[in-house]
Amino acid sequence: VVVDCGILTIETARSELFGHVRGAFTGAHQARCGLVAEAAAGTLFLDEVGDLDLDLQLQLLRLIQNGTFRSMGESRVKKADVRLITATHRDLKALVKEKKFRADLYHRLQVVPLELPPLRARVSDIPLLVKHYSLLYQHLGCTKKFTQAALDALMRYDWPGNIRELQHEITRLML
Repeated sequence: VVVDCGILTIETARSELFGHVRGAFTGAHQARCGLVAEAAAGTLFLDEVGDLDLDLQLQLLRLIQNGTFRSMGESRVKKADVRLITATHRDLKALVKEKKFRADLYHRLQVVPLELPPLRARVSDIPLLVKHYSLLYQHLGCTKKFTQAALDALMRYDWPGNIRELQHEITRLML
């Protein structure tokens, strides 16, 4: 289950992640299980975890430490068997120093850290990515091929928007 933490508002984040019971807040006309429960016995991918507010970080820490959570408006604690994978473009160490990210949560998330350099630092990936994104359009009848000159031009560009920018450029070119 994928969660884009960057678009979760403070008001809805707890309900989205942990669910709520009917009547827990204005507009809660029916119960909702939440994305943590939806990911049960599977994987919960929190994209842009660095954007979570401190209160939600504490609840996430409890989930990691105890494997438990509580839905909004509910008094009983629920168990969650879920693998957690997180990603962020932010410097979490710097956020910890600024007291904008919990140090204890940071250390819990650093079990197997993987740092992916920006696309400009791994230009040898560009031909593979171009091929991958080009293949996505074959079902629409797009069979365009990229010349070596075009690939060279793509490899010379700095890609400040990283892979998403490359993907959108390939989409524009294919269409």
